[in-house]
Amino acid sequence: MAGPDVMVVGQIARDLVLQVDAVPAASGTAAVRHRRELLGGKGANQAVGLAQLGVGVGLLGVVGDDEIAERLLARARADGVDVSAVVRRPDTPTGLIVDLVDADGNWRYVQDLPEPTLLTAEDVRGAADRLRAARAVLVQLQQPREAALAAARIARQAGRLVVLDGAPEDPSRAAELLVLADVLRTDATETELLTGGRPADAADGRRAARELLGQGPSLVAVEVHGVGNAFAWPDADLFVPLSDTPTVDTTGAGDAFVAGLTAGLLAGAPRRSLARRAVAAAGATVGRPGGRPQLSEATIERQLARIPT
Repeated sequence: MAGPDVMVVGQIARDLVLQVDAVPAASGTAAVRHRRELLGGKGANQAVGLAQLGVGVGLLGVVGDDEIAERLLARARADGVDVSAVVRRPDTPTGLIVDLVDADGNWRYVQDLPEPTLLTAEDVRGAADRLRAARAVLVQLQQPREAALAAARIARQAGRLVVLDGAPEDPSRAAELLVLADVLRTDATETELLTGGRPADAADGRRAARELLGQGPSLVAVEVHGVGNAFAWPDADLFVPLSDTPTVDTTGAGDAFVAGLTAGLLAGAPRRSLARRAVAAAGATVGRPGGRPQLSEATIERQLARIPT
C-alpha cells in the first residue's frame, strides 16, 4: 500500500491566537491587538511543517463531526497533508486551543480537548496499514499512552523509523515506549519528567540526552529552555544554541523542530547538520504568533546564519 513518507500520529484542533499587551487581572479586560484562527494542535503543526519541507505526510488524529472540522481538514489538504486517516468522531466537537500571548511573548493556553477528541488504540489499529506503509511514524506523546504505544509498536514491527515527541503522563511507564523509539525529542519539562532533573545549561542537556539514549533511542534531542538543544547519539553528543531571533510566541517551535529533525533524518543528513537544521526550523517559527510553521529552505538558511557556531 503506497502512502506518505511520514505518518504523524497526534492532535488536531482549532487554534485561536489572541495577542494582548498584558493579560488582564481577575474581572479585568484587555483589548486584542491581533487575532489569528488556524489549523492547530501538535500533530497538525508537525504535519504542516513536514509538508512545507517537501516531505509527503499523512495525519492520524481526531476531529468532530462539526463544521469546524470541515474547515480544518480543508486547510490541511490545501497545505499538502493527506488527511484520509483522520478519524471523524460522531457527536463530538472538534478540539479548541486558545493561545493568549502578551507583549513579552509569554503564552497561556486555554484548551477544550475532551477525551473523545483524542486517539484510542482502536483508532490507531484501524490505520495500521497506513502506518506500515510510511517510512517514518512520528508519535506525539500527548495522546493517550495506549494509542501512542499501539502506533509505536506497529511502526517498529514494520521496521519503520519511530520518532517520539514528548513524554508520557506517567513517566514510570515510559520504558516500554522508549525501547520502541529510534528518535526521542523532549522539551525541558518533559526531560524533567523522564530524568528527574530539568537541564539548566548545555552540560546538563548533554547529560540528560545521553541518559535517555541508554533507554532505547539511537538519537535523542533535549531542550535546555531559553538556551538551546542538546543532541546525543551512540558515538557523540552536541549542543546547538538557539538562533538569534526576536521571540513573539514560542508556541509551535517544538513542532517545527521535530518536523525539521524528521525531514533531515529521511534525507540522510549527517547528525550535526540535521541538529542545526532542527534548531533553525524552531527559530523560524517564534517570530510570529501561533504555532503554525512557515518552513522552507530559504527560512531555514536564514535561521542557520543566526545560530552561533
